Amino acid sequence: MLDVILDTLLDCLKMLPILYLAYLLMEYLEQKAGQKLNNAVARVGYAGPAVGGLLGAIPQCGFSGAIAGFYAARIVTLGTLIAVFLSTSDEMLPILLSSNIPLPTILKILGIKVLGGMVAGFAIDIIMRLCKRGNYVTSGHIHDFCEQEHCDCHENIFLSALKHTVKVIVLIFIVSFVLNLIFFLGGDEWLRNIVTSTPVLGEITVGLVGLIPNCSASVLITNLFVENVITPSMMIAGLMTNAGVGLLVLYRLNKNVKKNLLITLILYVSGVLLGLLSGLFW
Repeated sequence: MLDVILDTLLDCLKMLPILYLAYLLMEYLEQKAGQKLNNAVARVGYAGPAVGGLLGAIPQCGFSGAIAGFYAARIVTLGTLIAVFLSTSDEMLPILLSSNIPLPTILKILGIKVLGGMVAGFAIDIIMRLCKRGNYVTSGHIHDFCEQEHCDCHENIFLSALKHTVKVIVLIFIVSFVLNLIFFLGGDEWLRNIVTSTPVLGEITVGLVGLIPNCSASVLITNLFVENVITPSMMIAGLMTNAGVGLLVLYRLNKNVKKNLLITLILYVSGVLLGLLSGLFW
């Protein structure tokens, strides 16, 4: 047990400086460019899924929540919302960078998420237009939900980045400790058997985990990939369905519960299918 604790602490200490630098960059983007990025998506109309897919991949806190607010205010399309949700990287990128995952692998993962988000977003918007159910609105306003959902964007970026890093590193420690304990007890093979014993079952299961509207889901899924417990396609499925706090904001602001459930289903099915398709690239 002592070895498990020490190994977990050592792993977290190695991640700490890289995580802090990554979140410092996020806070800088949040304060200096966050509103400009949000406004850009609201202005692009039919090109929304392309812009949303690209911007969603930027590890910036609260962007998926802001887009959910835009959608609730009928400023962006359903396709743009789904594109951002699918491409949102949340905690994935800092963890992959701090875990010494090869850069080509990280770029491939980001590329699949961005391209998958774009394709799904455009497909959804085309279907909505054919059904004459588009939701383009040329005027409207929605406040930036970053402060409400994640952090105080007005405080010192160094302090804010430190708070975010500490919160995430504690979560990483807990997840890593549980994983290391499972491995120590020989449970890694049992866990692998659950998600790999039946074709497609792994992607379906991890995709469900990804729907948890919290950064813990992306932390767990990414760590499982780093520890070689799940395959790349399973990780992609889980990270595709994980939209950060986006779903929380959507359910709170959009009063149409049936539509929210349908959006969740679209996100889940799209994420699992894209995860399965991504297996062709590994």
